[in-house]
Amino acid sequence: MSEKNREGKRTARERLAVEREKQKASERRRRTLIVAASVVCVLGLAAVIGVVAANAGKDHKSESSGPVVAPSGAQGKDALAIPVGKDGAKSTLTVWEDFRCPACKAFETAYRSTIHELTDAGKLRTEYHLATLIDGNMGGSGSRTAANAGACAQDAGKFTAYHDVLYENQPDETDDAYSSKAKLIELAGKVPGLVTPAFRACVEDGTHDSWVAKSQAAFRSGGFTGTPTVLLNGKNIYQDRTMTPAKLKQLVEQADQG
Repeated sequence: MSEKNREGKRTARERLAVEREKQKASERRRRTLIVAASVVCVLGLAAVIGVVAANAGKDHKSESSGPVVAPSGAQGKDALAIPVGKDGAKSTLTVWEDFRCPACKAFETAYRSTIHELTDAGKLRTEYHLATLIDGNMGGSGSRTAANAGACAQDAGKFTAYHDVLYENQPDETDDAYSSKAKLIELAGKVPGLVTPAFRACVEDGTHDSWVAKSQAAFRSGGFTGTPTVLLNGKNIYQDRTMTPAKLKQLVEQADQG
């Protein structure tokens, strides 16, 4: 064989070897891409599973889709106000509140006795609107569940007494204890005659959940900035830094005499 032919064969073998190395490199890259894609899929699946798991403990019933059942005697637009006091009272106190709200408890603690005094005297009518602001801010369902229980107490004609019990026993804001229907029924035992089969069923079935959701929607659309929002004859008095129980009493008595 001539030197020229030998050189040609060697060159051909070298080209073939180079080509084989290219093919091997290409195959390695392909396998790497397949593995990487598989990892991405697994991670993606894990992310989906993580989202599902994270949402599993969340309350998906905050905007109930059941029928809107207003509590007995509810009045006002869409029957969203629970009235306490004489219809003919010359002053109306409108209170937007959340049973989980610590500021609402502070307001109740300071003003409760004055409000009861004026209401019992027929000088003041109070309209309570129940909101679920803390559920939205802190998570959980205690605001809604407690509001439903309050509406159930209204059905039984014992809203005021149960309302006061809920604030007297209010858990910490971060503690969603009022999401427990058993807890709410237990506290109802502090109100004589409230725990009946009808009340128990109303709490356990969430009879007024959709009504509570509608009340919360009205709170949002009303442009209110927080709970409590307290209006005396349409004027926001909670934002009045000079307001005291004594001043509230004076304003109501002046209106009653005028």
